[in-house]
Amino acid sequence: QVQLVESGGGLVQAGGSLRLSCAASGGTFSSYGMGWFRQAPGMERRLVASIGYRSTSTYYTDSVKGRFTISRDNAKNTVYLQMDSLNPEDTAVYYCAAKRSGSVNYSSWGQGTQVTVSS
Repeated sequence: QVQLVESGGGLVQAGGSLRLSCAASGGTFSSYGMGWFRQAPGMERRLVASIGYRSTSTYYTDSVKGRFTISRDNAKNTVYLQMDSLNPEDTAVYYCAAKRSGSVNYSSWGQGTQVTVSS
């Protein structure tokens, strides 16, 4: 199983930007599909964005389209989430996750990083 460590969270004002990073180790990173999830207090964890193992396919939930960009650098075993035009509704713990190529479910999870957007 690949191990994942997120970084880059913090406190930002509405309209600001953050870039989250997720460093992977212990597996063949380039063979995993990667996703960013978020969980707000009292809410379910939901998929925000995902990227295929060759970066040829991406997905964004409607609420972040045009504001967030997911990317990966297989040479650095890292996936990123660039978040622009942040608003208070984006406040949540953000989790990085990995799934093996061809799998439906994400099998590896990071510990999460807090993103707080003040109004």
